[in-house]
Amino acid sequence: MPPRKDVDAAASVPAFYGAELRWKREQAGLTLQELAEGCFYSVAFLSQIEMGDRRMPLDLARHADHVLGTDGFFERRCGDARKARRGGHAEYFADVAEQEKRARTIEEWSPTLIPGLLQTEAYARAVVRAQYPLDLTEGVDRKVCARLERASLFDDPKTPEYWVILHELLLRQPIMQAGAMAEQLTHIAELARRGRIITQVLPLNAGAHPFMVGSVMMMTFDEAPPLAYTESLHSGQSIDDLALVAKYTKSYDLLRAAASPPRASLTMIEAAAEDYRHDHSR
Repeated sequence: MPPRKDVDAAASVPAFYGAELRWKREQAGLTLQELAEGCFYSVAFLSQIEMGDRRMPLDLARHADHVLGTDGFFERRCGDARKARRGGHAEYFADVAEQEKRARTIEEWSPTLIPGLLQTEAYARAVVRAQYPLDLTEGVDRKVCARLERASLFDDPKTPEYWVILHELLLRQPIMQAGAMAEQLTHIAELARRGRIITQVLPLNAGAHPFMVGSVMMMTFDEAPPLAYTESLHSGQSIDDLALVAKYTKSYDLLRAAASPPRASLTMIEAAAEDYRHDHSR
């Protein structure tokens, strides 16, 4: 058995409470499996919390307090960890944003929106402003900055490996002025040309295909189980059940087979960008 990793409890609020959870659990003489009994979370999920890699949900905090006899400690404090992680992200997405930094591979299907990891500032601002039309400028700026900061992943020449499938509709449906759309699509093409991402486009004439409903992001890790994430307008769900993640993976593989090859897809993206540049120059 490999030696366990010690957590630097001073690294962050989640790391502090993760280390505290491990200490309390071991003091009580319980294994992760025993702590997980009676709650809806997996052993892998609890392990990631103890390592400071994931925030503690409120219902799990209450469960831990009950099992460990910690008199409401984790329930009172899990909000602190949530706020520390949240930043400019929606609460339901904050944990996923942290997981991206540790991922070995990220695969994403986006039928209606350019994924956040690929968005330019103009695109991100248009999306955020449309979703939160009454927010103050400061609030919009915070959300946009948080989204753009995620793209720092691509500064690392080795990780993560990112594979995205876009619907052709995204190339043809402008949500901004032509010049800004050209900039957005050129940004995606440049990442592909640099070898930082693999991009496929699902053609409009592809017919019936997997994932006709919903989007998905799937991540794998070197030292943790895989994770799938699905999202709707004001909510998101992380899925770590291995059997269900396997089903999402199979559907993604079928979708990948239905999409245009990467080289042809890159040509489509660059052609659409050129069309927008031509419209902008008129």
